[in-house]
Amino acid sequence: MTDKQVQTEDNTLIDPISSSPDFEQTESRIAIWGHPAHAMTVAFPVALTFCTFGADVLYWLSGDIFWARAALWAAGTAFLFGLAAGVTGTTELLMVPGIRARAAAWTHFVIAVALLSVLGANWGYRLGGYEEAVLPYGLLLSAFGVVMVSAAGWHGGKLVFDYRLGTSKGS
Repeated sequence: MTDKQVQTEDNTLIDPISSSPDFEQTESRIAIWGHPAHAMTVAFPVALTFCTFGADVLYWLSGDIFWARAALWAAGTAFLFGLAAGVTGTTELLMVPGIRARAAAWTHFVIAVALLSVLGANWGYRLGGYEEAVLPYGLLLSAFGVVMVSAAGWHGGKLVFDYRLGTSKGS
């Protein structure tokens, strides 16, 4: 018997977290016409993180300054949209008991906050000179950002697909 399970009188094991009445309270508190705002805003920083890495690789291969400038804009926009997604996600985490109760939500939160730090550092590093910033540190920060956004996305997907958070429960 683990510390998360409780044995009842008839020797059945129950999980006290999932048996809590708050566990099923997963409705979004920040939504537009029933659509969770976090799910709508998170696509932009994810895509732009990959775009930053792609632009860095293309600059490395071609030497064309266009790609260094594109990476600067992609990094900055990824960070700013990431802040918006972070605000909506953090608000959902703190306001919705059924989300707070899940370990995957906290793992997703911690990785996403670390990702925002990497995105901000990547953008800030490029502001001093975007062409000089690409090799090697800009490319390394972009690659690390891709790894982190993949990990955060995996845990976010776990919340959607395993726990059905941010989805319609039906009528």
